[in-house]
Amino acid sequence: MSEIIKPDFSKDPNGLIPAIAQDAESGEVLMLAYVNEEAWEETVKTGRGVYWSRSRQQLWRKGDTSGNVQLVKEVLIDCDRDTVIFKVEQIGGAACHEGYSSCFFRKVNKDSTEIVSERVFDPKKVYNK
Repeated sequence: MSEIIKPDFSKDPNGLIPAIAQDAESGEVLMLAYVNEEAWEETVKTGRGVYWSRSRQQLWRKGDTSGNVQLVKEVLIDCDRDTVIFKVEQIGGAACHEGYSSCFFRKVNKDSTEIVSERVFDPKKVYNK
């Protein structure tokens, strides 16, 4: 058994790397977020999706507010060690803070943009906004 290869957080001045959350069963891309070394370590240790919130400048434990937790089933690191994929089981049915199963619910066409998914929950009710 070899040692765990970690991402190279030194490539970004803020120590962040992209983390793609992908449904472990369907392969659907659920969201893109960022992890720093602390979020990475907690994710690997606990098996739960933990990210770095760039807007709040703090750890973001996915699902703490909404209940839509991500259980990490597999972790992949790219060849440059500066991007990761978390294959997850999405608890609660929605990865997106706007209430959709995926953050990628808009499809851009030549002349318009359309919503291609149904909302799983009302964000106003979940986040009390």
